[in-house]
Amino acid sequence: MMKKVLATVLAAALAAGTMIMPAMAAESTGLLAEIQERGKIIVATEGAWAPWTYHDEDMNLVGFDVEVAAAIAEKLGVEVEFKETEWSGIFAGLDAGHWDIVANGVEITDERAEKYDFSDPYAFTHTALIVRDDNEDITTFADLEGKKVANSLNSTYALLAEANGANAIDVEELGQCLEQVIQGRVDATLNADVSFYDYMNQKEDAPIKVVALTEECDKICIPVRKGEESADLIAAINKAIAELAEEGVLTELSVKYFGNDISKEVVE
Repeated sequence: MMKKVLATVLAAALAAGTMIMPAMAAESTGLLAEIQERGKIIVATEGAWAPWTYHDEDMNLVGFDVEVAAAIAEKLGVEVEFKETEWSGIFAGLDAGHWDIVANGVEITDERAEKYDFSDPYAFTHTALIVRDDNEDITTFADLEGKKVANSLNSTYALLAEANGANAIDVEELGQCLEQVIQGRVDATLNADVSFYDYMNQKEDAPIKVVALTEECDKICIPVRKGEESADLIAAINKAIAELAEEGVLTELSVKYFGNDISKEVVE
């Protein structure tokens, strides 16, 4: 009798359109379904690029991207597991399926878009050209011709420097890149303007300066492996990003880590 009553109630609810089916788990396919089945999303990040992803005094992994990724995972209804890795191997690990997504201030480029699918942007930055404060030879990106820069190889920063004729020396961490500039071992380094300003907030006497900024914003997105298997995951991540923006979470995290709102496309 009870089964008959429940069946009747269920049929009525479905007919009225009032029954809410379980969230995407029942309808999702591909990578999203796999993530929901395991109950966690695996996220690659460096853990060495403040304030995006780094360790606090207690060696806890923190940062803007760390909190954004955790918030996205919560929206997907799963736990988050971070895998720390050097930038040089972060995309190779994505290709190999060692992690599901990357949260590491990743800019979308035409070259990357050919190989990976990207979420909607959740942050916007400009690339800054940074030199010693006594350097008068470099004032534009074009002045990098024949110069030496410190940057992670194959990063958008190294590629931009090389496109302007510079020789890029592989240095992974922002602090180390800036130290190379300060010590005169390289002529310059390129990085996100917000990362430079964060560094200067902590070391305001550092003898370095920004001499040029890219005109266009760099769009910071979440990359996943390209293909139909990632379609549902990208859709779910985009929905999460839109909700986090609407709820003011992205603005709150931006101000917390950068001192201003980088979640909106505003060109100064």
